[in-house]
Order: sequence, then structure tokens, then C-alpha cells
Amino acid sequence: MNEGGTKEDRLTLELLNAIEQQNNLSQRRLARHMGVALGLANSYLKRCVRKGLIKIHEAPANRYLYYLTPKGFSEKTRLTAQYLSSSLAFYRAAAESCISIYDFCAKSGWQRLLLCGVSDLTEIAILRAAESPIEIAGIYDPLCERRQIFSQPVWRKITDSNPFDACMLTDLNAPLATYEHLIGTVGAERTLVPKVLGLNGLLGTAAH
Repeated sequence: MNEGGTKEDRLTLELLNAIEQQNNLSQRRLARHMGVALGLANSYLKRCVRKGLIKIHEAPANRYLYYLTPKGFSEKTRLTAQYLSSSLAFYRAAAESCISIYDFCAKSGWQRLLLCGVSDLTEIAILRAAESPIEIAGIYDPLCERRQIFSQPVWRKITDSNPFDACMLTDLNAPLATYEHLIGTVGAERTLVPKVLGLNGLLGTAAH
């Protein structure tokens, strides 16, 4: 789901959750859990110690045990609530953007829509399409290893996809780069940008 708050908040929450679940994690495993480099995980760990969120106790064999302090538990609760609130807001905004796109497609006489980019927005778009006359032609993502998502086929080459009338940008990782690729491949008129991505002012296109 959408990252609630800042990236720093999200990584802090990941760290606090990991330590609460297992207090004897090595820093390497902690970094893997957070999805960051070892040095960055160590930096976040030291920061949480300085803030009084975590206490460290030395264990045998040169290992360390990590514990959440009462302040750490309180901060984890706050960040979790923030994440859930932001995620719900994202879902609502994404759903409204999808409905707007589908209404635009219906008025334009387009029935088959290709989703471009695998993300949480993709899943929301598929779910909302079930309530509209628009048919999802599949998903295009050159970096995705999966062959299918929610019973929809995934292609790594747009030329391999099922026939479609228009493309809908659903990439949350690099939306601008994907948009530029799409307008060079299928054209700007057939590339639809959901308002929730916040790119319309940058691109000079009308919000859908």
C-alpha cells in the first residue's frame, strides 16, 4: 500500500516492528527486513537508540539484543496509525481517480484499457474496473517477474499485450519515466494519467 508519512517514518516503523517481533536480529537480517543497505539500517538503529526508542543489551558471542522502550512502543503505535490513515486516504483517492478514468474512457468510446506498471494502484484499478463497463486488457511492466496478477496477464513487452484502446499509468515507483515511455510508444492521447499520481501539473495534461 501507499507509504504512509515520509520514507524515514516508514523505515523507522519497519525497524520497530522487526525488533518487537524478534529482539536478537543481526543487523544484516534487520537490513534485509527493512529492504535497505546494512549501513542505512545501522544508521536508523543508532538514531532510534538516541531518541530513546530502543535499548541495546550485549549478549554472548558478541551479539546484541534489542528491546523497545515504552517510548518506542508509543512511537510504533503512532507511526502505525499514521500509516493506516494515509493508506486509507490513498485508497480513496486512487479509487476516485480510477472511476474518473473509466468514465472518460466510456465517453471516448474506449472499452479495453491496458494498465502500465505493477503497484498498489494497479490492484485498485482492477478491483474498481469490476464495477464499470471498462475491460482491463492486462498489465504491462517491463520489470515485473510475475506472469499474472488478480487473474490479469502481465507482459514485459507492450507489443506482446492483448489489444487495447488506451493505456492507464499505474506505476508508483517511476511514473514520470513510464509516462514518457508510453507517450513515445502509444502516444499522449491514449496515455491516461490518474489524478492521484499528482503528475498532471508537471505534464501539462488534464486530470482524469
